[in-house]
Amino acid sequence: MRDLFPESATREERQRLTENREQLFTSDLSVSEFALLYELGYSPLGLVMGTCVYQIGYQGAAWTESVELSGITQAMYTARHLAMSRMVAEASFLGADGIVGMRLELGGKHLGLANNMLEFIAVGTAVRFPAGEQRLGTEPFTSDLNGQDLYKLHRIGFRPVSLVMGNCVYHVATQAVSQYAVSGQNGENKVYTQAIYHARELAMDRMQAEALKGGANGIVGVQVSEHARGWDKQVFEFMAIGTSIRKIDAGVSADPGATRMVLNLND
Repeated sequence: MRDLFPESATREERQRLTENREQLFTSDLSVSEFALLYELGYSPLGLVMGTCVYQIGYQGAAWTESVELSGITQAMYTARHLAMSRMVAEASFLGADGIVGMRLELGGKHLGLANNMLEFIAVGTAVRFPAGEQRLGTEPFTSDLNGQDLYKLHRIGFRPVSLVMGNCVYHVATQAVSQYAVSGQNGENKVYTQAIYHARELAMDRMQAEALKGGANGIVGVQVSEHARGWDKQVFEFMAIGTSIRKIDAGVSADPGATRMVLNLND
């Protein structure tokens, strides 16, 4: 069966899809988001998606160790990026300059996959820049910002660079999990607390490193989460994700024609 990823499409398939996109676009934008992006001059081109079914290998740790499971961390990171890269390939195929409203999801629960296999899905709406707008990089930007947030960024002279993320899969020493349940005492479980702190710092540092590599000035809309993912009860994944942004024009503050509210503090 022929590979159906965008980069392998035939010339006839590309032409047919391009003609379809010129007649009709699809998106998961709300009406409000579409209206604001249309006002900015953005053109939605189509809903784009990337997916990756990935087998997560086994990595053990001594029961007395609180340590990162770096092999599983890398597997989870790689699988997400494979899904994202395929979504970006679809957007590039459509001639898009960026992807808005992007979301990363874990699926596969209802596909009958083995317990060590996960489906990673990336979905968003591909858009084309307003006339005269230039890309900040060679590939379409990726962003989980909604239309309202993107509109506000434009008003103050910022642009999204890319969706950035960092993760860490961590094993907590077994005695740290059970010591207070056995003793029945009140008190902080310092080993577990420290493990969560360490995993969080590793994930945040990796997300920030991605943003710096892309030349961003900052990251907005950061979301952090912890998940067990069905692994051993002493193992969890900490995830940090957000949209990196860059200032492109220090003089841009607002639409000159926009209505402004003026406060007279002397009244």
